[in-house]
Amino acid sequence: MRVLITGGKGQLGSDITKIFKSKNLEVFSFSSKQLDITNISALHKITEEINPDILINCAAYTKVDDCETNMEKAFSVNAIGAKNCAIVAEKFNKTLFHISTDYIFNGNQKKPYIEYDSPAPLSIYAKSKFFGEQLVKEHCNKFFILRVAGVYGINGENFVKTIVNLAKSREELKVVNDQITTPTYTYEIANQILHILDSNEFGTYHCTCEGECSWYEFANHIISALNINCKIIPCSTDEFPRPAKRPSYSVLENFNLKLIKLNIMQHWQNAIENFLEKNVSIL
Repeated sequence: MRVLITGGKGQLGSDITKIFKSKNLEVFSFSSKQLDITNISALHKITEEINPDILINCAAYTKVDDCETNMEKAFSVNAIGAKNCAIVAEKFNKTLFHISTDYIFNGNQKKPYIEYDSPAPLSIYAKSKFFGEQLVKEHCNKFFILRVAGVYGINGENFVKTIVNLAKSREELKVVNDQITTPTYTYEIANQILHILDSNEFGTYHCTCEGECSWYEFANHIISALNINCKIIPCSTDEFPRPAKRPSYSVLENFNLKLIKLNIMQHWQNAIENFLEKNVSIL
């Protein structure tokens, strides 16, 4: 099987690349600089040359706060880029995996969101990602849309690496306790994609680890596991105002994966322990 990955050098894309190669798949992974998904001609040319079976779109403009003042870039990459991937996948009869986000929900619901709940994005980033989902559905028949949340891995910037770095140099840290999510390890997502690769069960799926926690609880878990001497203090979102509004509750239930009996996502506590054990020497 041949796999083309866009955004392949990013946090998620790099781990998908690594895991897929370890399974002896033929992987062609491109960074966003090497292959700009907003350039449909370039995407068309690469796809025609490589002739992959699967196209995985991990490319995205994910700087949530920056999106508020860079709306054109947000929609260009997250919406039109997604549309281009869908058009090319459809033209060459390929299966498209497109990565989306928990942020498409407004967080007013206080129980986990399933795939059939109505999106109500709050920020420019969230709106651009939701529009990208719609365009994928309009332009491609063989697609998997995977909504992920709280993603972390060893590559790129993420909450886990930030907390570890700050905790090593400070006696105490304030972390919000009123935003609830499900931290999700990149390896879990990559393995889940592998698990549904040949299923032909096309559609929209929530793809997060099991369980839920606040960012404060997650930070405490990390610091405790690594025995770092730093006090984590809970605080409210209002104490740290940011340009883009975040949903206060964005827990996703992997409802559709469970319906087709293909959900293999671990609990977030098991996943973070696996991550820390594997990467403790380089954190």
